[in-house]
Amino acid sequence: MKNKIRNKFMKLEKKYLQYETTNMSPNIKIKWKKASHYYIYDSKNKKFIDFTSGIFASSLGYKNKNLNNKIKKVLQNGFSHNYNFYNDYREKYISKLIKFINSKKLKKCFLTSAGTEATETALKLARIYGSTINKKKIGVISIKGNWHGRTMGSQMLSGKNEDSRWVGYYDKFMHQIEFPYPWIDGFEKKNFFINSLRKVYKKNYDFKTNISMIILETFQGWGAIFYPKVYVKEIEKFCKKNNIILCFDEMQSGFARTGKKFGFQHYDVNPDMICCGKGMGAGFSLSGVIGSNKIFQNKNIKGLSSTHSANPISCAAGLATIEEIEKLNLVKNSKSQGKLLHKSLASMKKKFNQIISDCLGKGLIASVIFKKYNKFSAKEIADKVSFKCLKKGLLVCNTGRESIKLGPPLIIDKNGMIKGFKKFHDSVKEVSDEISK
Repeated sequence: MKNKIRNKFMKLEKKYLQYETTNMSPNIKIKWKKASHYYIYDSKNKKFIDFTSGIFASSLGYKNKNLNNKIKKVLQNGFSHNYNFYNDYREKYISKLIKFINSKKLKKCFLTSAGTEATETALKLARIYGSTINKKKIGVISIKGNWHGRTMGSQMLSGKNEDSRWVGYYDKFMHQIEFPYPWIDGFEKKNFFINSLRKVYKKNYDFKTNISMIILETFQGWGAIFYPKVYVKEIEKFCKKNNIILCFDEMQSGFARTGKKFGFQHYDVNPDMICCGKGMGAGFSLSGVIGSNKIFQNKNIKGLSSTHSANPISCAAGLATIEEIEKLNLVKNSKSQGKLLHKSLASMKKKFNQIISDCLGKGLIASVIFKKYNKFSAKEIADKVSFKCLKKGLLVCNTGRESIKLGPPLIIDKNGMIKGFKKFHDSVKEVSDEISK
């Protein structure tokens, strides 16, 4: 039976990858037919519970009436693209977005199409802002292990990982500092951030003159690992002292995913800029940079442009997303269903501690980190669990390394959470039993 299922997936892969290539993990192709609520159906009408939200983008689940109706109205008007001109949905969305964020600093935005494009825009804005103060003020600090996108600048910010071999050279003004992993001795110390800087920069380095921005993922993506609060507060203090832009990459964490409107709110800080995407458009292509007046009202900003940005379809999707978050109280739902998820994961960790190293996250984002057991590596165990889930009708996010991420749509209810988690639990149990023999 096991080989039969594998052969089925291999045939699909051969068919659909004849002219297309991909490196997403796991590299298994399923032909989707339809979707509704938090369920997805394949071409054979097999039902899957979605614990990925389409890589955390389909935040409202599927077949949301408000979302679909708004998109239909746009199409009925006869246009889907308007480049730089205003339309009703663009006007309404931008106004709604700034009110939704409700920040003293974050008052201006520039909409883009993809998350990596938003990151590139943030990089451009930071360097323009810094260079108007001092020509040398173009340096950027990011965090090791964080992920910021797949274009040149965003890959440099992500560091010299295996995905960035094609970059060829690295900007000498970009530097990375250590991430305070909870399993590192002394990570909670107040001076962890300063000590990390000292490892990269010379003792007498002038940060005020040379650094324009510090950018960090709100949590480290692959493991849903949040920073110690004291660490982020220290970064904020450092940025204020040296007139450095504090920027959060909110691609995965924004728009109610973590049990708050935005992930940075867990740290009680006020960033100068945030980059958003994924759940921002509930599955439609929408991203953006939101920042302070001092950044966006710079007279030297002349090159902000994006062909498909702020098109009426994306803006309609963005508007529907915020409306549904507010109407259905999805921030509260993310928090409450997240408590159920993390309580269940904590219990499972104790039960299968021979293969599970940790379970981390907040709200409706979680990561199960596996560890080596017997002759099997942590990655091999994660792959096995992921495949078991697939067979049982559960979609999980295999990170391609030692972890599996879980992120159900924000509209998940108690019944869906319990059903989905049981499939995940049973998959872990089966793998644990098999590799223990």
